[in-house]
Amino acid sequence: MGHGIPIVYAEEVREALHERRPVVALESNVITHGLAYPHNAETAHRVEAAVRKSGSVPATICVEDGALRVGMTESDIERFASGTGIPKVSSRDLPVVLARGARGATTVASSLVAAELAGIPFFSSAGLGGVHRGAQSTMDVSSDLIQLTRSKVAVVCAGAKMILDLKLTMEYLETHCVPVVSYGSDDFPAFYCSSSGVRSPHRIDDEDLIARVVANHWAAPAPGSVVITTPPRPEDAVDPAQAEAAITDALAQAERDGVTGQGLTKYLMRAVDRATGGRTAEANMAVLVSTAETGGRMAAAYARHLAAAS
Repeated sequence: MGHGIPIVYAEEVREALHERRPVVALESNVITHGLAYPHNAETAHRVEAAVRKSGSVPATICVEDGALRVGMTESDIERFASGTGIPKVSSRDLPVVLARGARGATTVASSLVAAELAGIPFFSSAGLGGVHRGAQSTMDVSSDLIQLTRSKVAVVCAGAKMILDLKLTMEYLETHCVPVVSYGSDDFPAFYCSSSGVRSPHRIDDEDLIARVVANHWAAPAPGSVVITTPPRPEDAVDPAQAEAAITDALAQAERDGVTGQGLTKYLMRAVDRATGGRTAEANMAVLVSTAETGGRMAAAYARHLAAAS
C-alpha cells in the first residue's frame, strides 16, 4: 500500500481495512496547533468517538520515526497534545520530514496524501484552507486546494475557513473540476458559520446517493477529491456578522504586524477567537466533532456501496 513510504498502522485500523470496514482519516495538526493542552487531547478523543458513533473507525494520522502513523493510540495523542515544537507538516514538507525521521503533525493536504497511500478513501476535517483574501496580489493559496486535485480521497468538511476569500475558493474548485456536494444545506458553509453566502453547486441529503457520486467521480476516471460539506449545528454556529467584524480587525492587525504566509491562518484564528471572547474556539471544537460524525456516516455509506457492487 505504501509505495515505498513506510506506514505504521494502528491494529484497529489495519483490521478494519483488511475486513473492508469503513475508516475515516483525521489530521493531527488540530492536536498540536489548535487548542491548548489538555483541551486539544480531549477534543481529539471526542472526534474519534464521533467517528465510531457513526459506524466507522477513526485513523488520526501523524509522522514519526520516518514513517506515516495511520491511527494514533491514546498515548500517541497525549504525547502530541502535551509536546512542544512539533511542526506542522504539509504535503510539500512530508518527504523531508520522513527522510529526516522527525515528528510532525499532518495538515489537510498531507493527511490526504497519507490517506490515499494507506488505502483510506474518506477524510474528515472541520474546515479546508483556500484562497486567501488579497490573493490577487499575494498569490496566497492553500496547498489544501492543490492537493484536492491530486489525492483520490473524499473530504467531508464544514466548508472552508471564513478568514478566506470563499468566493474565489469556490471558483478555484470549479476551475479544477473538484465536485462540491453540500449535505444538509443549500450553501457552501464557512467553517463555524452556517453559510459563506455562496450557493453550493449541488445539495444532496441522501448519504447513499453521495456514495454513488464519489464512486462515479473516481470511475470516470477522475483524479482528485470530492468535497462533501456539512454545516455546523445551529446551536454551534457563529453569527456571520460578528465573525466578519472580528476578521476585518484581525487582518488589519496582521498587516501591521507583518504576518504573512504559513503563519497567517493561525494568527488570524487566534485573533478572531480573542475578539469573540472564545466563542469561535468553542464553535471550532463543536464543528470538529459534528463533521467527524457526518464523515463516519459517509464512509459507512460508501463501504455499503462497494459491498453491494462487488
